Amino acid sequence: MRTASLMEKRYDGRSAMTDESPKGAGPGAIAPDGSATEFYAALPPDDESAALVHGAIPAGASILELGCGTGRMTQPLVGLGHPVVAVDESAEMLAHVRGAETVRASIEELDLGRSFDAVLLASYVLEYVGVDRRRMLASCRRHVAPDGCVIFQRQPPEWYDTVRPSTWARGEVGYELRDLERRAEGVLSATMRYRIGERTWSHSFTTRRLDDETLPATLGEAGLRFDRLLTPDGGWVMARPVL
Repeated sequence: MRTASLMEKRYDGRSAMTDESPKGAGPGAIAPDGSATEFYAALPPDDESAALVHGAIPAGASILELGCGTGRMTQPLVGLGHPVVAVDESAEMLAHVRGAETVRASIEELDLGRSFDAVLLASYVLEYVGVDRRRMLASCRRHVAPDGCVIFQRQPPEWYDTVRPSTWARGEVGYELRDLERRAEGVLSATMRYRIGERTWSHSFTTRRLDDETLPATLGEAGLRFDRLLTPDGGWVMARPVL
């Protein structure tokens, strides 16, 4: 009889296995989640994602942005009229944020003692193996106003079954998705490589699917309820606090 591996047994959102935590390499500071500060600082603002969030919330709504990185969404959200508190665990990332109040903290431990019209969690953070999904969502619930919303980004559920190694470019930035390994049902390891001129970075991670079937229960454990999908592929999700 084949014995199930530890990888197959533990994908419940509480894994603490260090070999599965995201890892990064390349010039400049590397954030705890493996992201390269210099790479993200070199990218243009993410106007498209900011416009999506802006269109889903009231004008002038206050935003708590968790895992803000170098502020690629922060800057355009501020420009669209939203007061933003930007949170990240990396001091090097926060040094690039402009126009917002910044807080250095882990998402799970954050407790600002105040609430916001919208809490934003992008960049697929909820799906990383090695983070505590329940505690992250509990932090979202802790900071969202009773009539507010939580907006988060996930990989479209079918991505885990269809993604393949690939290369592409956006302007002067080259991307390569490689070292793909399906570790268990809905669990995938991969490495992203980035290139700008002569500089290259890598970001290796293991991620687990957050599918439509388990989404309501996962949200419910944190005192949240599913509201709606913001994109046709299901990559952006809105939830509301349970009152």
